[in-house]
Amino acid sequence: MFNYFRKELDWGGRKLVLETGKIARQADGAVLISYGETIVLCTAVGVKSAKPGQDFFPLTVNYQEKAFAAGKIPGGFFKREGRPSEAEVLKSRLIDRPIRPLFPEGFRNEVQIVATVLSHDMENDPDIVALIGCSAALTLSGIPFFGPVGAATVGYQDGQYILNPTMAQAKTSQLQLVVAGTAEGVLMVESEAQELPEDIMLGAVTFGHTSFQPVINAIIELAEHAAKEPWALPEPPPEAAALKARVDQLARGGVTEAYKIVDKGARHNAVDAAKAAAMAALKDEGLDTEKAKSAFKDLESDVVRGAILATGLRIDGRDTKTVRQIIAEVGVLPRAHGSSLFTRGETQALCVATLGTGQDEQIIDALEGEYRSNFMLHYNFPPYSVGEAGRMGSPGRREIGHGKLAWRAIHPMLPGKDKFPYTMRVVSEITESNGSSSMATVCGGSLALMDAGVPLIRPVAGIAMGLIKEDHAFAVLSDILGDEDHLGDMDFKVAGTEAGITSLQMDIKITSITPEIMQIALGQAREGRLHILGEMAKALTGARGDVAATAPRITVIQVPKEKIRDVIGTGGKVIREIVEQTKCKIDIDDDGTIKIAAVDQSQAQAAIDWIRGLTMEPEMGVIYAGKVVKTADFGAFVNFMGSRDGLVHISELKPVRVAKTTDVVNVGDQVKVKVIGFDERGKIKLSMRVVNQETGEDITAEVGERPARGDRPERSDRPERGFDRDRPRRERPAYQEGSEQPGGGD
Repeated sequence: MFNYFRKELDWGGRKLVLETGKIARQADGAVLISYGETIVLCTAVGVKSAKPGQDFFPLTVNYQEKAFAAGKIPGGFFKREGRPSEAEVLKSRLIDRPIRPLFPEGFRNEVQIVATVLSHDMENDPDIVALIGCSAALTLSGIPFFGPVGAATVGYQDGQYILNPTMAQAKTSQLQLVVAGTAEGVLMVESEAQELPEDIMLGAVTFGHTSFQPVINAIIELAEHAAKEPWALPEPPPEAAALKARVDQLARGGVTEAYKIVDKGARHNAVDAAKAAAMAALKDEGLDTEKAKSAFKDLESDVVRGAILATGLRIDGRDTKTVRQIIAEVGVLPRAHGSSLFTRGETQALCVATLGTGQDEQIIDALEGEYRSNFMLHYNFPPYSVGEAGRMGSPGRREIGHGKLAWRAIHPMLPGKDKFPYTMRVVSEITESNGSSSMATVCGGSLALMDAGVPLIRPVAGIAMGLIKEDHAFAVLSDILGDEDHLGDMDFKVAGTEAGITSLQMDIKITSITPEIMQIALGQAREGRLHILGEMAKALTGARGDVAATAPRITVIQVPKEKIRDVIGTGGKVIREIVEQTKCKIDIDDDGTIKIAAVDQSQAQAAIDWIRGLTMEPEMGVIYAGKVVKTADFGAFVNFMGSRDGLVHISELKPVRVAKTTDVVNVGDQVKVKVIGFDERGKIKLSMRVVNQETGEDITAEVGERPARGDRPERSDRPERGFDRDRPRRERPAYQEGSEQPGGGD
């Protein structure tokens, strides 16, 4: 008999409802959670036994958004949901990160968590709802899990923290921070900020942790009524302690010496040699070498952590605050719009920035609607960066997550579209890795953008912090190595400018992180960040004065909205002709903003002149450059402003009398003309005689205005016309037979 139960609470001014026992009842745990009118179905299923010999925890989190949740039909040929979008991958990681550390050590059973968005009210983001729902489903499932986990989103506006800001509030908030954890402490933080100081960021984390405590209590109350019997965990075999002690005897000396080696490759070779020797000895003694592998990992952790806490010195000989040597270079690729090579110790990122037009913007089809992004950051982590041979394929969850972290760090410092109307793409190729390659991407990406001429508000740098904590002793580590990340208790990444933090991401493996430790980590991170910014400034202090010669130049002009149809033309005929003939890329916005992009400035100017000719009216008394397109006895027709034609009367060709139009101009001649009037039908009257054809200057003052026809004096030499009765008549010849009468018939 399934047990239906519902728990409801008011949270952040909206109703949060958790229901179980009604939907997906065959899953180990299932919760239907709603916040406002956003509804997510969360399920958890575990396999009762682990695969023999499996040495990792196979946890899978799948977050999926159904198009029907927003009343939409999916795009594409098949009209159904396909592979996970980037947003779905990021939200799957968001759920995974605070949950994974709460499973028992040594637990190897496969667990799958699925969060399905069923309804989206366009007000409450489903990510937090899904995270809470998955935590509740796990808590009910009976699967070993040291939860529950709560989560909240924190905004910051006008000096006040905002709990779970709506999507509209988030657009104007100075902070978008997600915090998750247990009742005891924080486990995960992810954020984007507008250069906020460390105390504001720490206050936001504390505010969020306090605010989600009622949610944790609600999940506990739900579990008291509907949780399944907890799984029985197998007890460790009695020989495990003896095996661990034997591994310690055999390998501690070799491991200790190996971790004194500074070079990563040599150090790993020495560790592998110590491991191989220990395993060979165990095999000779008839002991299980497979079970000894986990004991060897514990030994590595104990050696590294103990040495740091005892001596204050780390694997590579640094103290806890020193940042490894930094070499920053820019302009390393001659044909790229912007490029940099950022090296920090044994971590290296080759970052390349490319500038494009509005046609290159990324179109994102999300539940809340389609929108465009003019900034993309793509992170690649090839196997050779860690000295391995591996499969090359499409980006995995790690690559997508690291790229988004770097994106969040740089995004707040980008100029607005009104100041820099380009689409920007940064690609980070990690060529070496021993430490935080995502923070190297932040530094290298910032330099590459500035090298491309992108006017960043301020340069951005990032640093990864670590933590070693045993009982009451702890050490915060700046610029952690890969081994320190793996063996430590915290991965704390902080990015920002000299003015403040733009992004913060924290993953904690223990639940005893105090505000004091976080405050120390933030202060130490600021010192490291400022040092890195100083090293970056040796390569480039700010954006270059102009974009690269290989990059398109974008010119923005404004035309009246009612003239847009004239630029586009029937069926797009006019705009296609402009693009084909000028070789420019042209984007037209509904408000009349037109962006013309071309590498060759003369092509851009030709397109600008063409568009202005289509949309601007000629002004009285203004001089324009034009081209003679037709001549006649009475004057010449001149094309100017792209599509305008006007008449230069023969009397306006030169300051002196002209007998024949072609004595002065011919078809194809480039001339300069001044608008001198409009006739009753709106036809344009032009003059060449009052314009210096070489300089384009107005010389009306020199040649004088031509008098109007009504003011001209009568010609004295013209005979007076009239009927003279005294003038003799011309005699018509007499008709003769056989002759033909003029104009007559037969």
